[in-house]
Amino acid sequence: MSNFEQFHFDFYQSNYTIDDQEEGCNPYGSDKNLCESKKSQTGEQPPAGVFAPSDMLLSPQNYTGQILQPTCSPDTLSHLGYADGFDEEPPLLEELGINFEHIWQKTLTVLNPMKPADGSIMNETDLTGPMVFCLALGATLLLAGKVHFGYVYGMSAVGCLAMHALLNLMSVSGVSHGCVASVLGYCLLPMVILSSSAAVFSLQGIPGTMLALFIIGWCSLSASKIFTSALAMEGQQLLIAYPCALLYGLFALLTVF
Repeated sequence: MSNFEQFHFDFYQSNYTIDDQEEGCNPYGSDKNLCESKKSQTGEQPPAGVFAPSDMLLSPQNYTGQILQPTCSPDTLSHLGYADGFDEEPPLLEELGINFEHIWQKTLTVLNPMKPADGSIMNETDLTGPMVFCLALGATLLLAGKVHFGYVYGMSAVGCLAMHALLNLMSVSGVSHGCVASVLGYCLLPMVILSSSAAVFSLQGIPGTMLALFIIGWCSLSASKIFTSALAMEGQQLLIAYPCALLYGLFALLTVF
């Protein structure tokens, strides 16, 4: 039994003092100072077996916040990475790849064939404008009583694949599918003007044929100019304009007949 009591005493050993021992100290002379120093050491140190962070032991600070509202310093927020987190995030339209300034610049480049094209902007994969112009072409054809949405998307897909293969054979750097679809879609804007005029008057005649040829030349000239500046293919604009004219001629046939 003596061994068990010794083990029990060692296991539950702590830094707490017994009141009898504190009362046994002499309150006079040097023994009083010794008792006070023992009491201060005992009160400052945490009990054995309890975890105490090093920050609490080294630099104790008083809690100045409210209940359920802990205080936090700006250094802590910056260390955790939460400070100004929402301000540094890019806008939603930029994450989706929609830039209205670039869309407007590309549209002005198509409307003005004599304006030099910016190759850095035209080489982007932007399908927002082409999708809008394809929907506008189908809607204006629908106003003329022609339901040709399937033909518009089908010829657009086949034309993009054919132009992508042709431009990769002609250029040194090569071009992506998205860039070809973006340029051909933006240059479809003059064809929307032709289909809008078809909803007002008939194009089956000499004036309508002349207007259709003018629109085909407009679209092919704008597309060839953009491809030449984006792919650095100087001196090959006429070679690029010919297949573009064939592609836009198909859209003109849908509009006129």
